[in-house]
Amino acid sequence: MSSVHFDGNSPIFILGPCVIEGEEFIWELARNLKTISLEIGIPFIFKASYDKANRTASDSFRGPGIVEGCRMLYEIGKELNVPVTTDVHTVEEVEKASEKIDLLQIPAFLCRQTDLIYAAGRSGRAVNVKKGQFLAPSDVIPIADKLRSVGCDNFLFTERGTTFGYNNLVADMRSLFWMRKEGCRVVFDATHSVQKPGGLGDKSSGDGYLAPVLAKAAVATGCDGVFIETHPDPDKAKSDGPNQIPLNDLSPVLKTLVAIHGIASSGSMEKNNV
Repeated sequence: MSSVHFDGNSPIFILGPCVIEGEEFIWELARNLKTISLEIGIPFIFKASYDKANRTASDSFRGPGIVEGCRMLYEIGKELNVPVTTDVHTVEEVEKASEKIDLLQIPAFLCRQTDLIYAAGRSGRAVNVKKGQFLAPSDVIPIADKLRSVGCDNFLFTERGTTFGYNNLVADMRSLFWMRKEGCRVVFDATHSVQKPGGLGDKSSGDGYLAPVLAKAAVATGCDGVFIETHPDPDKAKSDGPNQIPLNDLSPVLKTLVAIHGIASSGSMEKNNV
């Protein structure tokens, strides 16, 4: 059913804005990303959230909702011939989103919700579980077991940093190695790993300039792909602007990651240890 399959031969790139800010916005950004991907010669999965369900403040922008959001993503995927992904938060949302979405994403705060994991696993779609900030690398093993128990082998985990004190995250590159050693596909979330949750009181802050730095380190360490949120003008983004990479800066970042991935995948350490 799903058009997303992970063959391990090329890095997985999950690219897009944090949230769908409007139809014109999302189409223009998707077309720009498609152009960039063709220029570099890489496939990508287009991502955007139809509902940011865990915003810090009650009056923060959340998105267009599941019906309109999935419609837009489905139409983008069909016209541009790219797989699409978005967050799902409940069993009911899985049922609706799986009709139009290629890769279902489980948010970090919901990564241990058994019924949600089962529903996503049974949907026939590929599944991406964001590893919670509160989990050790080995804690993804029971989640993988839940997915496999309902017949889902087409899944991956995304590392997005671990809580380090208050309003701060740290990315432990050992996590990528340990999770892959357990037979799991692992993507590194470069932009959320530099987020500072609640860092501005009523919203999160972040160090977006560090996202390319951590992405390069992750690919060199050995991972199956990179998750990057991007925006034409992060300062005006309606969600998570401080940790997104400006769209104009994205192409050279991706070119560098592709080059590093080529070296890492052919290196003796990669072949011997993972």
